[in-house]
Amino acid sequence: VQLVESGGGSVQSGGSLILSCTASGFTFDVDDLAIGWFRQAPGKEREGVSCVETTDGNKFYANSVKDRFTISIDKAKATVNMHMQSLTPDDTAVYYCGVGRGPYYTDYDYLDPEYVAYWGQGTQVTVST
Repeated sequence: VQLVESGGGSVQSGGSLILSCTASGFTFDVDDLAIGWFRQAPGKEREGVSCVETTDGNKFYANSVKDRFTISIDKAKATVNMHMQSLTPDDTAVYYCGVGRGPYYTDYDYLDPEYVAYWGQGTQVTVST
């Protein structure tokens, strides 16, 4: 099992970035997985940002990123992308791709780092004013 993130970088406030997470060791159409993006800012706990179920395609977002971030899945490439728009300095963090297997009992569980079984190495996103 391996998760490889890419797409991080530095951008000015109001800008956009696309993060990608390529997963190996899973079969997206068979394994009932939840693949999500989580972030951790300096001095803060890791928090869930967005998540997508690989079989049903259901998507979940943190309130802080709704209407700004969009998560999508490309099953053929075993990749999950997150398009981030209208970025602010509050979005500055290391972003991690995470895969969880559930079971999930509420929508909030999909964004809970405690449910993640596998983590990527993380990619830095820095938003300047």
